[in-house]
Amino acid sequence: MKLSKRVQQLSPSPTLAITATAKSLKQQGYDVIGLGAGEPDFNTPEHIMQAAKEAMDAGHTKYTASGGIPELKKAIVDKLQRDNGLTYEPNQITVATGAKHALYNLFQAIIDPGDEVIIPAPYWVSYIEQVKLAGGEAVVIEGKESNSFKITPEQLKEAITERTKAVLINSPSNPTGMVYFEDELRALGEVCVEHDLLVVSDEIYEHLIYDEGVKHVSIASLSKELYDRTIIINGVSKTYSMTGWRIGFAAGPADIIKAMTDLASHSTSNPTSIAQYAAIAALNGTHEPVEVMKKAFVERRDYVVDRLNQIPGFTCLKPPGAFYAFVNIREALEQSGKYQTPDEWASALLEKELVAVVPGSGFGSNDHMRISYATSMEQLEKALDRIERFVKGE
Repeated sequence: MKLSKRVQQLSPSPTLAITATAKSLKQQGYDVIGLGAGEPDFNTPEHIMQAAKEAMDAGHTKYTASGGIPELKKAIVDKLQRDNGLTYEPNQITVATGAKHALYNLFQAIIDPGDEVIIPAPYWVSYIEQVKLAGGEAVVIEGKESNSFKITPEQLKEAITERTKAVLINSPSNPTGMVYFEDELRALGEVCVEHDLLVVSDEIYEHLIYDEGVKHVSIASLSKELYDRTIIINGVSKTYSMTGWRIGFAAGPADIIKAMTDLASHSTSNPTSIAQYAAIAALNGTHEPVEVMKKAFVERRDYVVDRLNQIPGFTCLKPPGAFYAFVNIREALEQSGKYQTPDEWASALLEKELVAVVPGSGFGSNDHMRISYATSMEQLEKALDRIERFVKGE
C-alpha cells in the first residue's frame, strides 16, 4: 500500500533515533550513557502523584471536555496571571496531550497550503515537521552563534513575504538553552505587528532559567497588540518532571483556541483525565521540588560547559536556561580527518564509547551536537571522560 505524501515527506527525529539505539544497546547489556533525552531525570513530585491517586479514587477516570476540565483551565488562567502578568478567560485556553500536541493542533488550525512560518535555527526538531504536515512551508532564519543563537529584527524583516503567516519564538530554547531578553522580544514584536503576523511563543522551559538577572518574559505581555496576536504554548512536562503525563496547553485568541479544541475533539477526544488533575496540583502547588531540580541543573550545567570547553576542538556557550549544552564541534571534526558531519561523529561516539548525544543536523546545524545534562553528575562525569578520550583518539 502506498503511504500518503504527507507522511512520506517527514524526516525522522534524530533525538528519538539516537535514544532508540542507546536503549537497544543497554538491553544487550552495554554500559550506555544517554545524553539525548529531553526530560528531567527526577521523578514527578510526590504531591502531584498523590493528586492523581486521589483523582482515580474519586472516579475521575471518564471522558472530559476536549479542551480540558474547567478546574485545570482555571489553574492555567491563574498561572498565566501570576507568572506572566497575563489575563485570559477560560475560552482562551485549551489543554492538549502535551505541548507538542498543542503545537500540532495550532499549525493545523492556522496554516493553509503555501503559508509560511518563520522558524529561527537552531530549532526544536518537530517544528519543521509539524509545519510540513499542515501543508505549510518552514522558512528558517539562522540565529548566529555570535548572537547567542538568537535572530535579529533585521533578519526577521528580510524573511517576511506576502505568504508569511506566523513567526515562532522558543525561549528558553531547545536546543541552545538561550533566552530572549525583553528588549529583543520588543524589537521582534514590533516587526510582527507591523506585518500583521501571528506569534507562536513556545514557553515550555520558562521556569528553568538559572542565572541572576536573566528572567523569562512572555512576548504576549509586552503590549495589547502582541497579546492579541500571540498564541502561547506551554505545559507541565519540563518544569514539574511530568514528561510522561502528557499535559500541555495553549493560550491565545478565542477563535484560534476554539479551532484547536474542535480539531482535538475529532482526534484525541480529550487529554487523560487523571493527568489533568495531576496538572492542577502541579500548577497550584509548591515549587520547592522545582527549586531542587534547578539547583541540580545549575551544578551540572556549570560542570558540563567547563569540561566541554576544555576538550580540543570544542566550544560551548553557557546556556542560561533549559537543560541542554549546544556544542560547536566543527574544529574537532576537521581535526579528526574521519568525520564530515555531526551525525557521523555521534554515531561513532555511540559505537566506540557508548555515549549517546544528538547531532545538530536535526536542529538545523552541521557544526554542533546537543548534550542533555538532565542526568546525574556521576553519569555526566563518566560521559565526558569518554567523549574527551574519543576526541583525543586515546
